[in-house]
Amino acid sequence: MGERISRRMHFPLSAGILLGLGMGGFFDGIVLHQILQWHHMATSAGYPTDNLSNLKFNTMLDGLFHACTYLFTAAGLLLLWHRARKPHFLWSARLLTASVLLGFGVFNLIEGVVDHHILGLHHVNETVSRDQWIYWDVGFLLSGAAMLIGGWMMLSRRPQID
Repeated sequence: MGERISRRMHFPLSAGILLGLGMGGFFDGIVLHQILQWHHMATSAGYPTDNLSNLKFNTMLDGLFHACTYLFTAAGLLLLWHRARKPHFLWSARLLTASVLLGFGVFNLIEGVVDHHILGLHHVNETVSRDQWIYWDVGFLLSGAAMLIGGWMMLSRRPQID
């Protein structure tokens, strides 16, 4: 019984991590794909957006990508809402921020390693010369690592009510 009550009182880190994954995906898709148009999902994988057919294909892949980030965000909100309806102590804004940073950082690291380096689907900034792509890709990975480390450090600090 005590463990059940204790679980209800703790902040649902999984909700924050899912929200961070969704926010990371939306940032990437909205800012890098749509606003800056630095890349699309498969621009380096043989589908450059130099013709209408490839642009349509990349736009469809971008939409599927956004659908996945939407599902992450919806799942995070659902978990947060579900836990918020149960008795709990006041949740710390620090815990929400830390867990969102963890999720956002995990997104950048996984997306950066898998899509940019292993699969080579696209690179962060394909508008610069090809020899500079690696710098943008590494910067993306470093930003993910910084968010992950920052979130982890925030979680490691003694609990406090914000």
